[in-house]
Amino acid sequence: MSELVIEVQNREKIGKNHNRRLRAAGEVPAVVYGSGLDPATIQVDRKSIDELLRKTEGDNPVFLLKLAGTDKSRHCMIRELLTDPITGKMLHIDFQRIDLKKEVHVSVHVELQGTPVGVKTDGGILDFVTRELEIWALPNSIPPRLDLDVSGLHVGQHVEAGQVELPEGVRLETEPERVVVSIHGKAAAEEEVEGDELDEPERIGGGAEE
Repeated sequence: MSELVIEVQNREKIGKNHNRRLRAAGEVPAVVYGSGLDPATIQVDRKSIDELLRKTEGDNPVFLLKLAGTDKSRHCMIRELLTDPITGKMLHIDFQRIDLKKEVHVSVHVELQGTPVGVKTDGGILDFVTRELEIWALPNSIPPRLDLDVSGLHVGQHVEAGQVELPEGVRLETEPERVVVSIHGKAAAEEEVEGDELDEPERIGGGAEE
């Protein structure tokens, strides 16, 4: 995949009012930090970064930010993306400077493959406990997702984080013993629900009828 390059501009002014005007003009206020350098305030064209994000796989794309009108550039990753809960438009981006030769710590989604035997033939219930795993990897070696084949799992079996196959050069940060997915018998699952209902705390105080 070709490098994701985006041109950015220095953001000379800060503050809610200025940022509101930037957003109205199709720009997204952003900040770049990390690598022992001072944070830099920038602005990014919303349409450009929207198009780039649609081309990426996973949640950890690497961008080459180029400062408009200069020969300055820096590899970065998005560490926080704030969006409007109603419109979905980007409101603010936090970029972190990275070195392509140094590992970074990120979270990667686990994607289940197949239907477990315990669900298909034994009437069990799949419990997807841990949907993301934390890993260490070089920026350009971060997998877009971690595939986990669960088709061979029977009732009473589970898969731990340490059993998930990782690509070469990727190290697991999540505790190896953490359960990722398990298959429960239907009766056991119903017992858990009933137990939760029994554990509901008593109401203290009440109306006149009580």
